This record gives sequence, structure tokens and C-alpha cells, in this order.
Amino acid sequence: MKTTRIVPLLIGALAIGMSSAAMAGVNVGVNIGVPAPVYVAPAPVYAPPPPVVYAPPPVVYAPAPVVVIGWHGDRYWDGRRYWGRDEWYEHRGHGHDHDHEDHDHGEHRGWH
Repeated sequence: MKTTRIVPLLIGALAIGMSSAAMAGVNVGVNIGVPAPVYVAPAPVYAPPPPVVYAPPPVVYAPAPVVVIGWHGDRYWDGRRYWGRDEWYEHRGHGHDHDHEDHDHGEHRGWH
């Protein structure tokens, strides 16, 4: 009798052991392996910019300006500035109120 009772108990224990609820448990695993490769960016390299090279400006030779000293219309150019007719005569000591032989009193006699 004992065997008749032990056989169903064993079958029951096996059924319980095979069920999914009885299979839930804690798994502990230890893995020793080769680590995955790690990409490391290279260090930045400072490169100075290339030097700036300026070409010298081209040499330009301009002709010398033509300076004509004398009367230009109603103005006299003395090489530094224009003088009005009255200014020039006063500067030279030939005021209009004086009577000089070299003053033509408005009759320009070809020098205008």
C-alpha cells in the first residue's frame, strides 16, 4: 500500500515541478567575456591659418600738373591761391583810388 500511495505522490510532485508556476525563480549568471570596442575621438589639433600676403600696390606715375601763373578770367593765380582783381591790385600796392601809369583804368589793352 505504501507503494500505491507513493506513486501518486510522485506523479503529483512531478506535475507540480513541471508546471510554469513552479518553474519561476531567481537566476544568477556570471559572464566573463571580451569587452566591446570603445571609439575615442582623437584630440583636436590646432593649425594656424596660412599667413596673409598682400601684394604692394602698383606704382603709378602721373604727369606733373601744369601750373599757369597769371590771370584766369577775373582772378589771378600766383602759384598758391587765386586773388580777385581788387585783392591783387591792393596786395601789389596798386589800389584803384591811386592814379598810376601802369594801371589801365579798365582798358585791358591785350593783357586780359
